[in-house]
Amino acid sequence: MSERGAVSYVAVSQRVVVDAHGTRNDALDRRWAAFLLHCGLLPLPLPNDTTAALGVLRRSPVRGVLLTGGNDLAAYGGDAPERDAAELALLDAAERRGLPLLGVCRGMQILQHRFGVPLTRVRGHVAERQMLTVDGRERVANSYHTWAATRTRPPLQVWATGPGKVIKAVRHENAPLAGIMWHPERMTPFAEDDRALFHDWFGASA
Repeated sequence: MSERGAVSYVAVSQRVVVDAHGTRNDALDRRWAAFLLHCGLLPLPLPNDTTAALGVLRRSPVRGVLLTGGNDLAAYGGDAPERDAAELALLDAAERRGLPLLGVCRGMQILQHRFGVPLTRVRGHVAERQMLTVDGRERVANSYHTWAATRTRPPLQVWATGPGKVIKAVRHENAPLAGIMWHPERMTPFAEDDRALFHDWFGASA
């Protein structure tokens, strides 16, 4: 990424944070920048305004879209409907363009919601370490969610599972759309499996 013109940008959604004055702010965990740089990628943060976010996506040379965590979906009691609208629009745009999209935690949940997969409350899935099965192989990751699914439906396929048969990752059967329920940016040190996933998924140039 040090060479001019060799930077790989990824459009990144942000959470909505309401401050003490009632101002609705867009925010991104600073660990995302460090993790994406580790993967040979640079984040291009998107506002939670549908028109503006789509405008940035349309006019920027991004290699894909990353939907990050935070904020429950409005359908499940969340208080950031503007984020839901922006991310659903980004998901639709990515699908139309064949642009790689990866959802993390809430990002995977909105992918599931988009394709009609119901979520339910789950227990025991807030942990710094949890054993998962990804493509038939066991690995350790973290887990910070209270909503999840234990079944899926086409076109989404199960990619990874965790305790209680909770689905921990999904991927679209014929489009470059996928989601994971763990937070790679919160791993210390960053996991090589996650670095490889992001690097390959978004086709990083370095």
